[in-house]
Amino acid sequence: MLNIENLTDLRVNSATLEQIRDHLTDREVELIICSSDKIRDYNLEFRGKDSPTDVLSFPIDIEVERLPLGSIIISSDMVLEGAKRFKHSTDDEVALLFIHGILHLLGYDHEADSGEMRDMERELIEKFNLPDSLIVRVESN
Repeated sequence: MLNIENLTDLRVNSATLEQIRDHLTDREVELIICSSDKIRDYNLEFRGKDSPTDVLSFPIDIEVERLPLGSIIISSDMVLEGAKRFKHSTDDEVALLFIHGILHLLGYDHEADSGEMRDMERELIEKFNLPDSLIVRVESN
């Protein structure tokens, strides 16, 4: 199950996100869509970084039946900026950020692995017919 708490006016295509979740896990995932100001507060509180970001993930590290996998927080402002910058839809941008977030919930870490997260993102963006992933964008800049 995917629980979406949208604190903004951004329209979210939950069907695609649910398909992505179903492909990766059967555990519940919480998705919160909020403003850049709110995600900046979370980024400062939990990561010590005083700046907005596009996506944050908060895994629940205990594997207990019926316990959610964790929470993903996405900035609606960053979704709009990313969609405009990369010339694709907001639905695509939300899906890309969701993929990035859920992979972190599943234990992938592009800052420490040997490309496994990048490979998994590529596989998922191909499967769901999405544009370049976050990791690919960062690598090409």
